[in-house]
Amino acid sequence: MAKLQHDNELIFRVAIALPVYRLFDYLAPDNIEMTAIKPGVRLEVPFGNAKKIAFLVECVEQSDIAIGKLKRVERILDQKPLLSVKDVALLHWASRYYHHPLGEVFSAAFPAALRQGKSTLMQTEKRYALTETGKGLASEQLKRSPKQKSVLEKFQIHANSLSEAELSAWNQNWRNAAKQLLDKGLLQFAAAEPGINSREPIVRNDALHCNPQQQAAIDAVSGRLGQFGVFLLEGVTGSGKTEVYMQIIRTVLERGQQVLVLLPEITLTPQLEERFRQRFTVSIALSHSKLTDRQRSSAWLNMQRGQCAILLGTRSALFTPLKNPGLIILDEEHDASFKQQEGFRFSARDVAVVRAKLLNIPVLLGSATPALESLHNVDNKRYRLLHLPERAGNATAPLLQLLDIRNKRMQEGLSEALVAEMHKTLAKNEQVLLFLNRRGFAPTLICHGCGWVARCRRCDANLVIHRDEGILRCHHCAQEQRLIGQCPACKTGELTPLGLGTERVEKVLAELFADKTIVRLDRDSTQRKGALENYLQRINQGEVDIILGTQMLAKGHHFPNVTLVAILDVDSGLFSIDFHAPEKLAQMIVQVSGRAGRAEKPGRVIMQTRQPEHPLLTTLISRGYSSFARTALAERKDASLPPFSYQALLRVQAADAEMPKRFLDAVVKLGQQHSKEHTHILGPVAAPMARRAGLYRYQLLFQSSRRPELHALLDVLMPKIEKLKQANKVRWSLDVDPVDLY
Repeated sequence: MAKLQHDNELIFRVAIALPVYRLFDYLAPDNIEMTAIKPGVRLEVPFGNAKKIAFLVECVEQSDIAIGKLKRVERILDQKPLLSVKDVALLHWASRYYHHPLGEVFSAAFPAALRQGKSTLMQTEKRYALTETGKGLASEQLKRSPKQKSVLEKFQIHANSLSEAELSAWNQNWRNAAKQLLDKGLLQFAAAEPGINSREPIVRNDALHCNPQQQAAIDAVSGRLGQFGVFLLEGVTGSGKTEVYMQIIRTVLERGQQVLVLLPEITLTPQLEERFRQRFTVSIALSHSKLTDRQRSSAWLNMQRGQCAILLGTRSALFTPLKNPGLIILDEEHDASFKQQEGFRFSARDVAVVRAKLLNIPVLLGSATPALESLHNVDNKRYRLLHLPERAGNATAPLLQLLDIRNKRMQEGLSEALVAEMHKTLAKNEQVLLFLNRRGFAPTLICHGCGWVARCRRCDANLVIHRDEGILRCHHCAQEQRLIGQCPACKTGELTPLGLGTERVEKVLAELFADKTIVRLDRDSTQRKGALENYLQRINQGEVDIILGTQMLAKGHHFPNVTLVAILDVDSGLFSIDFHAPEKLAQMIVQVSGRAGRAEKPGRVIMQTRQPEHPLLTTLISRGYSSFARTALAERKDASLPPFSYQALLRVQAADAEMPKRFLDAVVKLGQQHSKEHTHILGPVAAPMARRAGLYRYQLLFQSSRRPELHALLDVLMPKIEKLKQANKVRWSLDVDPVDLY
């Protein structure tokens, strides 16, 4: 192999995770064998007075910078690239499409430990399994050691071994109890689970019997394995989408291939993981933000080496390299959580489709309430629609009812009619679920005397009361202050909570249903590791009568004994400046409704409203989500809004109130020199929340009826915006295909 000599210098062009639209040139290290060096390897390079991790983009023979001024790469961290040629191609596409610096896009594809330059020779995680004694022991015999009892029960409901990552995701404090169970001979260290090409049988128990529509969906996707295609699985809540996923996954595994399953929320991972582990014997990796850096790196490397067959992860897991890719699944594809909202603002759904095309494999998008963009792609024959119109088994669709609360007496958001319905349901030993879109005690504190309202000093937003903690908290910048007893404006007025919050509704429920068990599920009550799983277990074991919660409850959870669902403040989503709001509200109503009547018992959904004639609500109730979606798409078409046009939003913020507008005025001037007839520049205008965390916020909207024209304009603008003299005085970001205009 030829060695590089000084008189024939080769140049490494590299990407570094910096918010700049350029690559950097370095001299190749001395005496290296060039045949092994491929784009995608990690390098350590000198940068200013520090060292940085860089990613090799290409090797070139010439640079715009004099050879004498170029620094030399200090170390090559990987013998071979950790990403395949197609993985690297995907990152280049994403950088171009989202107009985001390539170094930051490369960085987003790696877990934190590898991004920081750590070695890939990571210590493998220990696995634990029950001994024969542990399998036969009644957990009641450990009732004096509740932690040991809990860990033993966790293993007894699992048919196979558990890794450190899985145990930590379940409960942070498992280690001492597990050590004591090891000492007692109830637990043992276990071998790794079967890899992808193991001779073990792939499934642990038989598939469920499918109805004709489920079978048709399974056959359609299974028949396209090994080639690209996008399938939209529209299945009413409870129609058995997960069973469809699992039967297709089995076929993929039998072909010796891997599956990537993306979920919108961490809270959904334990439930789906449990179902997958009960069905499949193969090793399953997890990737989400509640895991440690080591656990996420381990999952990433196990998929990259082909040692794991299935990866369950949230949005950031999308870029995990797969040695033998076979299928990508996105569950709840409509969910806004699939769009990254800061930094590299990619849509996991849209990038997954491009990734599947590059890999020549199918992608399956599942939802009870598909995004309007996805339905538009079905209309244009880009996606193929698979429909599951019936609930699986004997479950029937819930009955939706509007409850007019105009001029009715209310107790903390509960009408007398709703309370009466709750009593009737509870009398039959069935559960009630109440949904509220706001956490905290109440959205704000108001003075009954002078009308003063508790507002955040750093944001244009009200502070939210958290009564249990005795604080006022801003849900935008997280600033907190002590809960005050006297009005600071008039010094005399009585301070009262205004509006509803989950804590406040919980308090009144405890008075109205004193003999019942109430559980509140929101981001505040489930912050502790393992808290959510514990609550869900209690609900499913029938220990809870009334479940009160926020968005967290709308997705994926299966509560067989819930027969009444009530949405307390459906009106809050009807009036919004964001054109996405009606779609999000309709999706939320259908998703929450799906929690009712999922077993043999029929369910009802009651929506309290002061707008009983509102067309969105009446269409949804009388004709269902599909009719609502058709109407909404027709309205979007008339208004030339996405998906019938294409948008990019330039957001800017600064501590100086004038600077964001000045910066955007300069961008408009640049844009007008280059924009074509089908592309419009709207603004600048103050953001809907004009001040947040002490910074003044403005935005500029680019909209075009032709996508290539919009991107051609952005291609020209981005490098020029970076050079504007005002650019150093503001923080700015571009959001291509924004999902909200805030």
